[in-house]
Amino acid sequence: MVNLEKIKEAMALHYEEDQSRVFIEVEAPTLDEALIDAAIQLDASSRDINYEVIQRGTTSFLSLNKRNWIIRAYEIQKKSRKKKRGAADAGGDGSAASSVPIIEDKNGDAFVFCSPDGVYLKVIPPVGNGSHATVKEAIDRIRERGLTGISEEMIAPVVDKESGTLTKITSFIHNPAQDALMAVDITDQEMKASLYVTPPGNNGADLSVDMIVAFLKNNRVVAGIDEKRIQEFVDRPIYKQNYLVAEGIKPQDGADAHILYNFETDRSKIHLKETASGNVDFKELNIVQNVVESQPLAQKILAERGKAGKTVTGKYLEAKNGHDIPLPVGKNTRVAEDGLTIIAETNGQVLILNNKINVEPILTIDGDVSLKTGNIMFLGTVFISGNVEDGFSVKASGNIEVKGTVGKSELDAEGDIVVSQGIAGKGEGYIRSGKTIWAKFIENTRVEAGEFVIVSDGIINSQVSANRKILCQGKRAAIIGGSLSASEEIHAKTFGSYGGASETVLNVGFDPHSKERLDILVNHKQTAQRELDDVQLNFNTLMTQKKQKKDLSDEKEASLKKLGERQYILQTELEEIEGEIIQIQTYLNTLKTKGRVSASVKVFAGVKIVIRDVTEEVRTDCKATTFYLENGLIRYGKYQGLDDDMKRVPSGYATN
Repeated sequence: MVNLEKIKEAMALHYEEDQSRVFIEVEAPTLDEALIDAAIQLDASSRDINYEVIQRGTTSFLSLNKRNWIIRAYEIQKKSRKKKRGAADAGGDGSAASSVPIIEDKNGDAFVFCSPDGVYLKVIPPVGNGSHATVKEAIDRIRERGLTGISEEMIAPVVDKESGTLTKITSFIHNPAQDALMAVDITDQEMKASLYVTPPGNNGADLSVDMIVAFLKNNRVVAGIDEKRIQEFVDRPIYKQNYLVAEGIKPQDGADAHILYNFETDRSKIHLKETASGNVDFKELNIVQNVVESQPLAQKILAERGKAGKTVTGKYLEAKNGHDIPLPVGKNTRVAEDGLTIIAETNGQVLILNNKINVEPILTIDGDVSLKTGNIMFLGTVFISGNVEDGFSVKASGNIEVKGTVGKSELDAEGDIVVSQGIAGKGEGYIRSGKTIWAKFIENTRVEAGEFVIVSDGIINSQVSANRKILCQGKRAAIIGGSLSASEEIHAKTFGSYGGASETVLNVGFDPHSKERLDILVNHKQTAQRELDDVQLNFNTLMTQKKQKKDLSDEKEASLKKLGERQYILQTELEEIEGEIIQIQTYLNTLKTKGRVSASVKVFAGVKIVIRDVTEEVRTDCKATTFYLENGLIRYGKYQGLDDDMKRVPSGYATN
């Protein structure tokens, strides 16, 4: 229901909005020209302006008395902006306090204005903690004008009211010959207009705002009139000096189009990463900027239209529009449907080359991976012309090729890994490939391959697993020490060494990763079962005591509750482990590959051969032998020669 209070609130809100508006009066031959002029003076768009018609112009060329259009215009208040601003001010980040305007203290004041029809007094109230204007101050202002016959009783009510408007206090014997005189000076290429005023004589009238504005318009000053400054002049006249009353509106050239990049364009900048302890990790330099397919790389900000200006005499000043620029589309990039956004067409490294944005799917490291480059992580293929030094890692979603050696490092690739001069992991190196690993040699390193591990000179004291085959095919193709697992085949010239100094274990016939997971689950099951047995024993003991005594202490009751909860957790965990074990065992039993181990030259005594779940330790040296499983036993057969997989070479690499 609409009541009186709501109406009052609405009226107060409208009054507040009207008070905050800036009104200007504009005169022009047509309504459209008047609106354009108002938009320029208010520095707003035409659609954001509302107006009232004060005088309608005549549009017919036959009219004898042509009249211009006169409108009073103001900018429309945008409520959405106010709401957003209010929401921001309500935030708890302390920014609201800084955005609240500081109210400066200002004393009240009294002004005297002599008009042909009388003497007027205006008293304005103070601001903040300022002091109020007094009757004495008002009397002083009247005496300064040489006015007499005005008593304190006449002005006291006006001073007390502090209305801020002119209030007539007495009549005035006006002598027009003594009025203040005006002159206007237009300077700065018609961009400024100053008023020069001589003071009024005895019984001369003061100048009003309307009189000054009319005088300016009659003297060619029609735009940029500052009525606030004119009002200040009327209140506190400054005589015999040029007083600025109007300023033209300077044209504003539109900003040029530019590119907003979503990545760091200065490649010389290095972003160091801190560790959890606060130390700087100099291996993490973050030099490579990875991007993924369809990722936005940059946006074009369109050129802006210029805003026209106007002189105080009403002449329009043209502004230049901003210059357009082409989109810097380079290799492996394209323009999105909006015509402004550049996006990547592939995974890789984003670079600016020849002033164009490129995405390189191959990252080339000229030299070693060291403190100079830091660790490498790249969404594509990495080519390294040097070595990978100890302690550094290279990770790629594509392939990795190293022309030198790999030390105590970590290499991880979804594709192939090619190491021309071999891998010496010193017991801590780790190499993982989603496909195939090629190397001259592998020593003291843990290696995992999704398909093949192919080595020319040999594998020494390493943990190697391949989902298909491990092949040594060079002149010194020996496997000495360590544990090697492959689902299909392990092939080399020699296995083991004289005296069997290093244990060599060769596992085939099963999926290495599944077998490793199975071993972990079996160990976990045994540990969990032992804990469950202990928990059940303690739980049953407390339950027996509770039945006998029909009551337990609070401490034992709490222990009984914890044991029951732990028993339930362990039983559930064991059920899940048992289910996964059965699933893996079923999978391993369904594998069709039987697996074989082949040595073209010699197998030394002490080498252990594991095919599926059967283990055989070689008792005496064997020459040119292939081991295979038959009827549950590992057989020593005649060496079976090379197959096509032994002829595999890296495809698309520089390595020979």
